[in-house]
Amino acid sequence: MVAPALIGVLALGVWEGIVRVEQIPPYILPGPLLIARTLITDWSTLFPSLLVTLAITEAAFFVSAVLGLLLAVLFTQSAWIERAFFPYAVILQVTPLVAIAPLIILWVKWVPLALLVCAWLVAFFPVLSNTVLGLTSTDRNLVDLFRLYSATRWQALRYLRLPAALPFFLGGLRISGGLALIGAVVAEFVAGTGGAQSGLAFRILEAGYQLQIPRMFAAVFLISAAGVLLFILLQGLSRVALGLWHESEIETEG
Repeated sequence: MVAPALIGVLALGVWEGIVRVEQIPPYILPGPLLIARTLITDWSTLFPSLLVTLAITEAAFFVSAVLGLLLAVLFTQSAWIERAFFPYAVILQVTPLVAIAPLIILWVKWVPLALLVCAWLVAFFPVLSNTVLGLTSTDRNLVDLFRLYSATRWQALRYLRLPAALPFFLGGLRISGGLALIGAVVAEFVAGTGGAQSGLAFRILEAGYQLQIPRMFAAVFLISAAGVLLFILLQGLSRVALGLWHESEIETEG
């Protein structure tokens, strides 16, 4: 962790130096020290908004993980179902969220649920596609061995396919976590909801309208920090789940 920390400190130092030497106004580009002071002084406003955004992110991530896993299992158990429904999952993934978010917010009257749906649409596909890939990439020799011993479809799924797909599923979760946060922020931008239950996206818009650029940068920093923390937590989960038996984590620890 020393190398990235040194690079980060160096980059912040260069940033602060450029702002001071060029005397750039704060409403154009604030320096890191001013952003840090703003983060402290506006903490009472930014932190509740961070909790709102994280609540939407966590809900969308949980729904994405559960539905992604269930749909992946369903698709791999029936080739007809996969061929019939998987293209629609791809369509939902490639459709820009900013294009359909206004419609979702219009149709779903309760704003938190609308934001959850928008974030879920962005986050669920990596879990689905990675898990399907893992379930279909099981060693064929082991599949034949289970069939030789007359294992049922449920036994093969429980004791062979799901453990083999676990690394793929966890990889999908790491991607989905960041996308859930992005989806929540984009949905908040589109919704533009204010008040006490506003997320960080609204605080960014509010700061932009009021030319409080240091507060805007502070809100962006909180979003980035939340995304990094979420990735670290999911990476830790992957190491705990795979560290004792999967080659990727064993090689990492070695």
